[in-house]
Amino acid sequence: MSDWDDVTVLHRNAPRATVARSQGAVNAARREGAVVDTERKGSVANRGHHVDTDHRRIAALDRSDDVKAPTTVNLSVGKAIMQARQAKGWTQKDLGVRINEKNTVINEYESSRAIPNQQILGKMERALGVKLRGKNIGEPLHPPKK
Repeated sequence: MSDWDDVTVLHRNAPRATVARSQGAVNAARREGAVVDTERKGSVANRGHHVDTDHRRIAALDRSDDVKAPTTVNLSVGKAIMQARQAKGWTQKDLGVRINEKNTVINEYESSRAIPNQQILGKMERALGVKLRGKNIGEPLHPPKK
């Protein structure tokens, strides 16, 4: 016998698990002595993920057509920005360049159409030196020391 007639098997695939879709196929596998594992596939009805949800509240939200507009900047804030900017002799573009925002953003804040952004208000406060948040809107940011 020569070396050419010998066969060397390096890797043999292990038997893979198959999915039997019918009860007959499962019974046939049991008769052959194969290991059978039955598992019911979960569906939306079986999962129970709707447990403890308030369906009445959700349905009421779906029926309501109320859309509340987002809150905008108060008119006193817009006036304070405009007065402080004009006191320094700056245009809206000048203030926008100093705080790295577009002049349209400054225009929206001054006309009270903007949705408040605390970062932008903070930059405006530091640039203008005027309080724009909380109480005492329009007063100097750092009052003179005694």
